[in-house]
Amino acid sequence: MGSYDVDLSQETIAQLGEYYSLLRRWNDRLHLVAPCSPEEFATRHVLESLLLLKHLPQDAKIADVGSGAGLPIIPCLVARPDLEATLIESSQKKAVFLREALNAVGRRATIVARRFEEIEAPEVSFVSCRALDQFRDKLPALIEWAPKGATLLLFGGGGLLPTSNRIPIPQSERRFLYVLAADDAD
Repeated sequence: MGSYDVDLSQETIAQLGEYYSLLRRWNDRLHLVAPCSPEEFATRHVLESLLLLKHLPQDAKIADVGSGAGLPIIPCLVARPDLEATLIESSQKKAVFLREALNAVGRRATIVARRFEEIEAPEVSFVSCRALDQFRDKLPALIEWAPKGATLLLFGGGGLLPTSNRIPIPQSERRFLYVLAADDAD
């Protein structure tokens, strides 16, 4: 799909459509994402989320911190059912949404309704984060929290981390995917 280099089956696209429909129904109450057109949601949220897939080997275990609307992890789980995920979301209401969204797309994952700082990191090889409140302030704690040897997959603006570890997001001049080993991020 365009510059995102993603090939999705019709079944995957249909499941992502179910996810989008559910998110739209919940969005007024929970403010999961900023209002946007279906096309913008598909590009800015789903396709950007799927950029993680080229960094996740078969059967990868990943913790998604600040899961909120389920981005980036739910699109990744839809596209790659082999992934094993732990979704960490401090809002109880958003955790309920995440459960509903996973049910709607026929996927399973562990949902932890607590702040990441309050729990021990799960045994995973990858940690993703796209929309954590006060991200810049919490980044050092997130890096410290990540399991030893894990790879961090973090979405953010320029200047967040060293430029050698960032991949430009297609169709954006200011947003990047940072890929780095937790041990090297200090």
